[in-house]
Amino acid sequence: MKILVIPDVHLKPWMFDRASALMSTNIADKALCLMDIPDNWGHELDLDLYIETFDRAISFQKQHPDTLWCYGNHDLSYIWNRGESGFSLFAWQTVSDKLSSLRRHIHDDNQIAYIHRIDNVMFMHGGLTESFAAFFAPDVDFDDADAVIGRINSLGVQEMWDEASPIWLRPQVYADRMYKEDELLQVVGHTPVEEITRDRNIISCDTFSTYRDGTPFGNCEYLLIDTSTWEYRGVK
Repeated sequence: MKILVIPDVHLKPWMFDRASALMSTNIADKALCLMDIPDNWGHELDLDLYIETFDRAISFQKQHPDTLWCYGNHDLSYIWNRGESGFSLFAWQTVSDKLSSLRRHIHDDNQIAYIHRIDNVMFMHGGLTESFAAFFAPDVDFDDADAVIGRINSLGVQEMWDEASPIWLRPQVYADRMYKEDELLQVVGHTPVEEITRDRNIISCDTFSTYRDGTPFGNCEYLLIDTSTWEYRGVK
């Protein structure tokens, strides 16, 4: 299956417009968003931008109803009321309401989760290590990826609000053995990269993030990946 990945959004509503234009060309079978929809440098009081970005996300879901969504730390900070960099008290109620609205437009609850797996490719915001899987899924077969993912997708704030969790991990920075490193590919965002890269079994694709002054950090390419062959490329 060919998947078009929308990486970390961070108040860039046009990302959904461009992704929708790409989907209209039948470039992929399905879209998947790594979320982090709210928050960006210096925009904590720009409520209109928060509203516009979430409205575009909801519109994208309506246009492409089978889209998959992976929670990011910035989305969950509003759900769990956990402050972090960029968290906007001013926009807190708006973000909470808009996230609820997005979930209502997702027809299958399984379409939004921490981790999705398609074939032998896992998609998540940060990354899944072997040690995290072993510690938080001790009661399931460690080699059964679907069982491990299901267990992790059931975890809450106490387990997930940690730098080693799949919403916070930065495998590009902290080297640790990844879950089923020789068998499963992981597609992640969260850590800004200049271009889509692969290291070990990790494909990093957060190419839309910016510096504090708004200057682009990466080349603003979407990831297009074939989950059967693991072939991938960046598209604009």
